[in-house]
Amino acid sequence: MTNDNPVALAVAPSAGPSAGSGPRSILAILSLAGFMANLDVFIVNVAFDKIADDFHGSSIGDVSWVLNAYAIIFAALLVPLGRLADRIGRKRMFQVGMGLFTLASVACGLAPGLWWLVVFRAVQAAGAAALTPTALGLLLAAVPATKRMHYVRIWSAVAAVAAAAGPVLGGLLVTASWRWVFLVNLPIGVFAIVAARRKVPDSRDAGTSRIPDIIGSVLLTVGIAALALAIVKGGDWGWGAGRTIGGFVVAGLLLGAFAWRAEHHPVPVVEPDLYRVRTFASANLAMVTFGLGMSAYLLITVLWMQNVWHWSVIATGFAVAPAPAMVPIVTVLAQRLVHRIPASVLSALGCVLFAAGTILTLSRIGADGAHYADQLLPVHLLVGVGIGFALPTILASATHDLPQHRASTGSAVINMARQIGFVLGISVLVAILGTPTTYRAAHTAFVHGWWTIAIVELVAAVASLGIVRRRTTAT
Repeated sequence: MTNDNPVALAVAPSAGPSAGSGPRSILAILSLAGFMANLDVFIVNVAFDKIADDFHGSSIGDVSWVLNAYAIIFAALLVPLGRLADRIGRKRMFQVGMGLFTLASVACGLAPGLWWLVVFRAVQAAGAAALTPTALGLLLAAVPATKRMHYVRIWSAVAAVAAAAGPVLGGLLVTASWRWVFLVNLPIGVFAIVAARRKVPDSRDAGTSRIPDIIGSVLLTVGIAALALAIVKGGDWGWGAGRTIGGFVVAGLLLGAFAWRAEHHPVPVVEPDLYRVRTFASANLAMVTFGLGMSAYLLITVLWMQNVWHWSVIATGFAVAPAPAMVPIVTVLAQRLVHRIPASVLSALGCVLFAAGTILTLSRIGADGAHYADQLLPVHLLVGVGIGFALPTILASATHDLPQHRASTGSAVINMARQIGFVLGISVLVAILGTPTTYRAAHTAFVHGWWTIAIVELVAAVASLGIVRRRTTAT
């Protein structure tokens, strides 16, 4: 278990310009890093068809691994690399992670084949897993204790905008080539590394002495991958086929072994004690289900526009834009309301609005995209409001009741839950949609997908009601 030494976010002395950097400049640099890492979860969505066309013979299920490989590795390595950063220094790990992420992005842009692209995406995710928890840990150590929740909400809001804005930016870049979706990270990554070296002070956890359970991380990674494979390929193989059943069995055994090791290993990937904190446990359940619906919604919208309406990637990107445009606006409102409305109610309201928008889609969507303003624009606005209320609130609330020295680990775990939700969302949606060949078949499959998203978001709303935070004077 992690040492409960209260000296956990002690800031190590830093030399040079970083010593005089203000919290706002540090927030800007670290938010940029979080934006990049989260953007790449969804920016590939609008490039699906282009990647499949470039790599002939690739199905939607094959291309889905470009998303799933990233999310699986991201989820599995967030906590171990976050803990390692606590031990060796967060700034060093942040720079290593950003460097790996940037180099892997270039490799993705130059990938000669689909499965090479999947491999490079996995490496890219490892870099993202190193820089994401360290970014938040560095931020928490650099700002006054009384303002931490405020800065965490801003950092979380930037991550939410990145996740929602991925299809928009992706649409703009894919018009040149899908490879620019990855190559664009090169100048941003170099800037972030240089800026962090000069402006961000270092910090480490004085109580961290051992590296978390590596075998547990492997069990989690392979277990989630086996589950995703069984879901994605179940329709092709047959849900009663030996390979499909075997995939589910392997996933269950590996994830069960992961849970067992968490209870018995001296330094587990996820400390069981964290889940005995009601707010944290409820926030994680809400995040898995919310993330499942969010990832599925963004992908299903893009696929409908491109495969049914036959819109271009840039038209699709701009058509999705109203949803992410609402997120930062609503997030500012949510920051003010959270002092008057319980976080549980606010996040549940966001999930319900998300579900309502998805159900509204069912009564408006049609075969002709010429009526987008009547069919999908109101839906995107409503969904954007839901994301703005729910996602930052869940992220910020997760660590509220945890001791200060566990805030960084708790943040990594809640982000891990979000990535697991993303993997499940993509996998379930691909399984539901299949490969329809007529508009009627496609419409039926997409309706099933939208209903699934709505139901999942309502489950997330119920889970959110458990986020009952204790009142504190400082976080």
